[in-house]
Amino acid sequence: MSSTQQEPNADSQTKEQYVDISMGKHEIFFKKEYKILYTVNEFLLGLWFLIGSICFYFEELKTWGVTLFVLGSMQMLIRPSIRLVHSFHMRKHYEREYDEKQ
Repeated sequence: MSSTQQEPNADSQTKEQYVDISMGKHEIFFKKEYKILYTVNEFLLGLWFLIGSICFYFEELKTWGVTLFVLGSMQMLIRPSIRLVHSFHMRKHYEREYDEKQ
């Protein structure tokens, strides 16, 4: 461990310090759980926009194209939602861990 990083210690740190240090230390581990959600969302987002774009070449499919663009736009809102849920779960995990060590 480098000299700039601290080892999380529930006895000598506040709950907020403990959680922030622990989260930073284990962030990559926790991202694995959510990687599949990110990947599926990104794949579907690209698919909807691609199919929607192709639909605009045909007059009778333009309504489908617009619908797929709206669906893709809604999925763009899912991205930050996944990140927020991920951060929330990670923070709660370390808060519980801190409380158990007290």
